[in-house]
Amino acid sequence: MNRIEHIGLMASYNQWMNRKLYDAASTLSDAQLSMDRQAFFGSILGTLNHLALGDTVWLKRFAQHPVGYPALAPLSAIATPVDLKQLAFANIRELATRRAWLDQLIIDWAQSVQESDLDHRLHYHNMRGTATDKDFFSLLVHFFNHQTHHRGQATTLLTQAGLDVGTTDLLALID
Repeated sequence: MNRIEHIGLMASYNQWMNRKLYDAASTLSDAQLSMDRQAFFGSILGTLNHLALGDTVWLKRFAQHPVGYPALAPLSAIATPVDLKQLAFANIRELATRRAWLDQLIIDWAQSVQESDLDHRLHYHNMRGTATDKDFFSLLVHFFNHQTHHRGQATTLLTQAGLDVGTTDLLALID
């Protein structure tokens, strides 16, 4: 599997897992979703909000790649989050709508990435405003790893709430 195929696989895995998480989470009440479960982002809703906000920040950074990625153009209408712990979406229904939109955007964008794009160094500012310059492919690996990491936390919180999201292994999508 080459790097482009890997990015496509990770984008598909992201969408597949988010659907599973949101299907499970949508069976809980707003109170259950907002309950402080002593997790890093407090609640199930807080954890899922963090994922959507983090994805938004990274995708907006990726949109600054010299290639321009037209698939990421719709992000220009969305403000860049300033706090990754905020509850930007007060309920699972609003958040699920944004999540589905982001996941399709990620799929569309991943299909537009070319091998030659991956060796570029991306200049961006971190959340503290510090300028940095990093290998683009490594940033993509981080982007997908960040999603997997926090979905693991969300899966644990859902399990603690008595729900089973089913198979979560990437192996399920590998031929």
